[in-house]
Amino acid sequence: MPGVTSSSVQQARHALGRRLREIRVDAGLTARELARHADWHESKCSRLENGRTSPSDADIRTYTALCDALDQTADLIATARGIEGAYIQWRRMERAGLRRVQQSVKPLFERTHRFRAYQSWVLPGLLQTPAYTRAVLGTVAHLRDVSDDVDAAVAVRMERQRILHTGDHRFAMLVEEWVLRTVIGDHETMAGALGHLISVASLPAVSLGIIPLGTPRGAGWPVESFTLYDDAQVNVELVSAHLTVTQPSEIADYAKAFTELSAIAVYGTQARSLITAAIDALG
Repeated sequence: MPGVTSSSVQQARHALGRRLREIRVDAGLTARELARHADWHESKCSRLENGRTSPSDADIRTYTALCDALDQTADLIATARGIEGAYIQWRRMERAGLRRVQQSVKPLFERTHRFRAYQSWVLPGLLQTPAYTRAVLGTVAHLRDVSDDVDAAVAVRMERQRILHTGDHRFAMLVEEWVLRTVIGDHETMAGALGHLISVASLPAVSLGIIPLGTPRGAGWPVESFTLYDDAQVNVELVSAHLTVTQPSEIADYAKAFTELSAIAVYGTQARSLITAAIDALG
């Protein structure tokens, strides 16, 4: 689906250009006037505002300074930086093998202090057993016809779990109860994964919340799985792609969603009871 990526990037460029135009119009400037004040060629504003050219950080700072909109500078810069790399197809990422995908996030994990993850599909990667991870990645390899290096990818993910026990990291994990009831691999794999979940939830750095089936949904509506890395980045899991969000206002939206979902989750003894019930249901 290469057309999806290029189309999404172009749509994002147009959207950013429209925002720049709105800022200029609100400031009462014509494109020619802004270009003159910025010492640009008069066609540059048109190229930026119509998405034909991606603005640099300096271009955005000039726009916001001349249009008295400095409060929007950081948001616009983050948007511009993220456009080219925000939407990456899973097939493109996995072309070099699943091990490479797992290795690619190592620097992000090492520099993050506060992890907030919501899972509506599978158990969080940092809380998985080797067998559960092997079942998940094996399915990925089969469905997407990628290099069969599942064992190597599992080893990398298991090594990454050392972060749960080292450094100044904190982990807040939210899981929908139906994830506990969805059998990944076989019953033995699932029972082992759920037993491990109970164990790892007792770690000092880990907070595990389970959102029970049948919970009335107001603000905490089920959404796609996502992980917040501090307040710097959000990774969103889609069926066909991996979405990286760096725009401050959108990161704030995900932080708000996480807070709302956290409020309807149960923790401690209640969470363990739901996990135990899921194990019992496996027979």
